[in-house]
Amino acid sequence: MFGTRAVARDENTQALLEGAVMTATTQPSQPTNQPPTATRQPTEQPGDGPLFSRTRMATHIFGGLARISLGWVFLWAFLDKTFGLGYATDSKDAWIDGGSPTFGFLSFGATGPFEGAYNSIAGDAWADWLFMLGLLTIGVALVLGVFVNLAAAAGALLLVMMWTAVLPPENNPFMDDHLIYALTLGLLASLGAGRWLGLGQKWEETTLVKKVPGLR
Repeated sequence: MFGTRAVARDENTQALLEGAVMTATTQPSQPTNQPPTATRQPTEQPGDGPLFSRTRMATHIFGGLARISLGWVFLWAFLDKTFGLGYATDSKDAWIDGGSPTFGFLSFGATGPFEGAYNSIAGDAWADWLFMLGLLTIGVALVLGVFVNLAAAAGALLLVMMWTAVLPPENNPFMDDHLIYALTLGLLASLGAGRWLGLGQKWEETTLVKKVPGLR
């Protein structure tokens, strides 16, 4: 009887050893040149570092300030010409007192190949109204950060037209501040700058803008 028990114990021990060997050989081995999975550190993705965060913040701040500044240029021109604040427009030439915001510049300031065309519309009521409404709407939109795409397009068009009224520029063969402002407007619109220091983020969440994204 003792012999039978001994044989059974030997058979059980051998079966356990064979099972342990099979389990060890079927489990995948951990690469020796890599740290254990539990302690492996996540790889840092591009754009996650502090330098990128500072750059993005600076872009938002200076881009927003550039948009607001350009908006104020348009808005101030409207206010000065409307009320004759004495900067570019004397009080006696104020629009609200019957003055024409386009007569002086288009009559005496226009030069170059389009001089005759601009002289012919100087002081016309439709030109005055179109010019002043453009200054007002472009300025307000840029300052607030809404309708930035439309404001940038209209502002760039107005600036290019003003550039064509003074060809050639006084201090450069072709480049002047009108073209630089127009290019800056295009850049700000393409970057979605209305969301920076403005109401653009909330404006883009409105139903109207979701249906017509071009109104951003």
